[in-house]
Amino acid sequence: MELAVADVTNKRLKPSVEDNGTTQTDSEVAKTVEEETAVATLASEQVELEIANILEKINRFTNLKVSELLESGKSMLKELSNEFEERIIVIHKEQMEKWQEEIKELRLLDTSNEEADGLLLNAKYLLQNVRGES
Repeated sequence: MELAVADVTNKRLKPSVEDNGTTQTDSEVAKTVEEETAVATLASEQVELEIANILEKINRFTNLKVSELLESGKSMLKELSNEFEERIIVIHKEQMEKWQEEIKELRLLDTSNEEADGLLLNAKYLLQNVRGES
Protein backbone atom coordinates (compact mmCIF):
# COMPACT_ATOMS: atom_id res chain seq x y z
CA MET A 1 0.00 0.00 0.00
CA GLU A 2 2.86 2.36 0.68
CA LEU A 3 4.04 2.09 -2.90
CA ALA A 4 0.70 3.23 -4.27
CA VAL A 5 0.92 6.58 -2.49
CA ALA A 6 3.09 9.00 -4.43
CA ASP A 7 5.39 11.31 -2.55
CA VAL A 8 4.88 14.68 -4.19
CA THR A 9 7.93 16.32 -2.65
CA ASN A 10 10.43 13.72 -4.00
CA LYS A 11 8.97 13.54 -7.50
CA ARG A 12 10.63 15.52 -10.20
CA LEU A 13 8.35 17.55 -12.34
CA LYS A 14 8.66 17.22 -16.07
CA PRO A 15 9.43 20.41 -17.83
CA SER A 16 6.27 21.68 -19.47
CA VAL A 17 6.04 23.22 -22.83
CA GLU A 18 4.37 26.59 -22.88
CA ASP A 19 2.51 27.97 -25.85
CA ASN A 20 5.45 30.14 -26.86
CA GLY A 21 7.79 27.19 -26.95
CA THR A 22 9.92 27.86 -23.85
CA THR A 23 10.30 25.32 -21.05
CA GLN A 24 9.92 25.92 -17.33
CA THR A 25 12.78 25.03 -15.10
CA ASP A 26 12.46 23.32 -11.75
CA SER A 27 12.97 26.63 -9.96
CA GLU A 28 10.17 28.29 -11.94
CA VAL A 29 7.83 25.43 -11.13
CA ALA A 30 8.81 25.62 -7.45
CA LYS A 31 8.20 29.37 -7.50
CA THR A 32 4.74 28.84 -9.02
CA VAL A 33 3.92 26.20 -6.40
CA GLU A 34 5.09 28.57 -3.63
CA GLU A 35 2.91 31.38 -5.02
CA GLU A 36 -0.12 29.07 -5.17
CA THR A 37 0.56 27.90 -1.62
CA ALA A 38 0.87 31.52 -0.45
CA VAL A 39 -2.43 32.39 -2.12
CA ALA A 40 -4.08 29.34 -0.51
CA THR A 41 -2.60 30.26 2.87
CA LEU A 42 -3.77 33.85 2.44
CA ALA A 43 -7.24 32.57 1.54
CA SER A 44 -7.19 30.27 4.59
CA GLU A 45 -6.19 33.15 6.84
CA GLN A 46 -8.95 35.29 5.37
CA VAL A 47 -11.47 32.48 5.92
CA GLU A 48 -10.26 32.12 9.49
CA LEU A 49 -10.69 35.87 10.01
CA GLU A 50 -14.23 35.69 8.63
CA ILE A 51 -15.01 32.76 10.93
CA ALA A 52 -13.57 34.70 13.88
CA ASN A 53 -15.77 37.68 12.95
CA ILE A 54 -18.85 35.46 12.80
CA LEU A 55 -18.00 33.91 16.17
CA GLU A 56 -17.58 37.41 17.62
CA LYS A 57 -21.02 38.36 16.26
CA ILE A 58 -22.48 35.24 17.89
CA ASN A 59 -20.91 36.18 21.23
CA ARG A 60 -22.15 39.77 21.01
CA PHE A 61 -25.64 38.57 20.07
CA THR A 62 -25.62 36.11 22.94
CA ASN A 63 -24.35 38.66 25.43
CA LEU A 64 -26.62 41.49 24.35
CA LYS A 65 -29.80 40.03 22.94
CA VAL A 66 -30.14 36.86 24.96
CA SER A 67 -29.21 38.63 28.19
CA GLU A 68 -31.66 41.38 27.30
CA LEU A 69 -34.39 38.83 26.64
CA LEU A 70 -33.63 37.05 29.91
CA GLU A 71 -33.84 40.31 31.85
CA SER A 72 -37.06 41.22 30.08
CA GLY A 73 -38.51 37.80 30.88
CA LYS A 74 -37.45 38.07 34.51
CA SER A 75 -39.09 41.49 34.89
CA MET A 76 -42.30 40.25 33.22
CA LEU A 77 -42.41 37.25 35.54
CA LYS A 78 -41.80 39.49 38.53
CA GLU A 79 -44.66 41.77 37.46
CA LEU A 80 -46.92 38.76 36.96
CA SER A 81 -45.91 37.41 40.33
CA ASN A 82 -46.74 40.74 41.99
CA GLU A 83 -50.09 40.95 40.20
CA PHE A 84 -50.85 37.33 41.16
CA GLU A 85 -49.99 38.04 44.80
CA GLU A 86 -52.17 41.16 44.84
CA ARG A 87 -55.07 39.27 43.25
CA ILE A 88 -54.76 36.42 45.76
CA ILE A 89 -54.83 38.94 48.61
CA VAL A 90 -57.97 40.58 47.16
CA ILE A 91 -59.66 37.18 46.71
CA HIS A 92 -58.75 36.22 50.29
CA LYS A 93 -60.08 39.51 51.63
CA GLU A 94 -63.35 39.15 49.69
CA GLN A 95 -63.80 35.56 50.91
CA MET A 96 -63.11 36.56 54.50
CA GLU A 97 -65.67 39.37 54.26
CA LYS A 98 -68.21 36.95 52.78
CA TRP A 99 -67.68 34.46 55.61
CA GLN A 100 -67.85 37.20 58.23
CA GLU A 101 -71.16 38.31 56.74
CA GLU A 102 -72.42 34.71 56.90
CA ILE A 103 -71.34 34.50 60.56
CA LYS A 104 -73.16 37.76 61.29
CA GLU A 105 -76.33 36.47 59.58
CA LEU A 106 -76.10 33.19 61.51
CA ARG A 107 -75.80 35.08 64.82
CA LEU A 108 -78.81 37.24 63.94
CA LEU A 109 -80.77 34.10 63.01
CA ASP A 110 -79.69 32.43 66.24
CA THR A 111 -80.80 35.46 68.26
CA SER A 112 -84.12 35.51 66.43
CA ASN A 113 -84.56 31.77 67.04
CA GLU A 114 -83.75 32.21 70.74
CA GLU A 115 -86.40 34.96 71.02
CA ALA A 116 -88.94 32.80 69.19
CA ASP A 117 -88.07 29.85 71.43
CA GLY A 118 -88.57 32.06 74.48
CA LEU A 119 -91.97 33.21 73.23
CA LEU A 120 -93.01 29.64 72.49
CA LEU A 121 -91.97 28.52 75.96
CA ASN A 122 -93.99 31.37 77.51
CA ALA A 123 -96.99 30.46 75.33
CA LYS A 124 -96.67 26.80 76.33
CA TYR A 125 -96.46 27.75 79.98
CA LEU A 126 -99.51 29.96 79.68
CA LEU A 127 -101.45 27.22 77.87
CA GLN A 128 -100.53 24.70 80.56
CA ASN A 129 -101.69 27.15 83.26
CA VAL A 130 -104.97 27.77 81.47
CA ARG A 131 -105.66 24.02 81.11
CA GLY A 132 -104.73 23.46 84.70
CA GLU A 133 -107.18 26.08 85.95
CA SER A 134 -110.09 24.81 83.99
